[in-house]
Amino acid sequence: MLVLLCFVGPLSTDMYLPAFPRMAVDLRTDASGVQATLAAFLAGMTLGHLVFGPVSDRYGRRVPLLVGAGGCAVATGVCAVAPGLDGVVAGRFLAGFGGAAGVVIGRAVVTDIAEGAVAARLLGVLMALAGLAPVLAPLAGGLVIEAVGWRGVFTVLAGAALLVAGAVLVAVPESLPPDRRHPGGGRELLRTVREVTGDRAYAGYSLAFTFAFGALFSYIAGAPFVLQRVLGLSVGASSAVFACGAVCTALTGAVGARLTARTGPERLLRTGAYAMCAGAASLLAAALAGALTLPVCLSLTALTCGGLGLVTGNATALALARVPHAAGTGSALLGTAQSALGAAVTPLVGLAGAENGGPVFGAMTACGAATLLAARWAGRADAAGR
Repeated sequence: MLVLLCFVGPLSTDMYLPAFPRMAVDLRTDASGVQATLAAFLAGMTLGHLVFGPVSDRYGRRVPLLVGAGGCAVATGVCAVAPGLDGVVAGRFLAGFGGAAGVVIGRAVVTDIAEGAVAARLLGVLMALAGLAPVLAPLAGGLVIEAVGWRGVFTVLAGAALLVAGAVLVAVPESLPPDRRHPGGGRELLRTVREVTGDRAYAGYSLAFTFAFGALFSYIAGAPFVLQRVLGLSVGASSAVFACGAVCTALTGAVGARLTARTGPERLLRTGAYAMCAGAASLLAAALAGALTLPVCLSLTALTCGGLGLVTGNATALALARVPHAAGTGSALLGTAQSALGAAVTPLVGLAGAENGGPVFGAMTACGAATLLAARWAGRADAAGR
């Protein structure tokens, strides 16, 4: 059920990616305008994390999950019928707000029921299985788009959100007993936030997690245009290429989960960060040299996405292990930073242009380097007990 909860975000960001060029034509806008729909979704998730995480620490996990999933379904349905770009952007913002509940509370539930290496392994498995969503989403999206157009994608996504709500209602028990809930109001919330963010190791691991997703969102925003306009692929072929990167993320996440007890999450995190840097920098060099061919793009994207699979689960586990007493708030801050950076990166990639891969891969390289620096800083702070 937790995997199903975590499917909402990847489905909502990845399933309609192959439709970006067509949406630009139908909505009479450019690449940056279409990417604003993705940025709006991420902005909504940013706010949703801030709301649903602390609320779940105070009132429990189930009720906020139900409210979020139901709201996400309604807002996504609005996107399917909105006549213009403004309506789609507004619907995406509200869908992101509701969809944040599944992501932030799903991570908190793991911390409710496990700790230490067990929590790291569970989070790794969770993210590896959730990584199937980005594999399936572009492929399914491509089929839906070819059959009924891009609006049909949002109809499917609305149904998926309703399915999540039903699953929560029927099969997800409450994992946070009343005696472990935070009793309090705004002052107590601010005190908890200050305590969580004041932990330097938590802050470092959170930054590593955030910048890793910054690299991913840069790729998400720019890849459809690079694959279709620069490399000349069709909608279906570009969906398949995008899915290959998601396969690599899921596979390395699964392998990393099995290696956690033997190798340690800190070492796996650093290994993933180095792989991300190497892959993204090589993609940038190939784009600037005019040597970006399909085999080059596939192999280097696999390296970058493989590194991402090692970073996300381990960074999450290490960060939340620092704040087990406030798992909802800690998970919320993780997701807030992640979504905020994604919302900032995606329109910037569009404004920089989609004529070549330089802006996309440049942003990925910068985020990969920041991930590595944050991981190393967090490791030193964790070793010092801060």
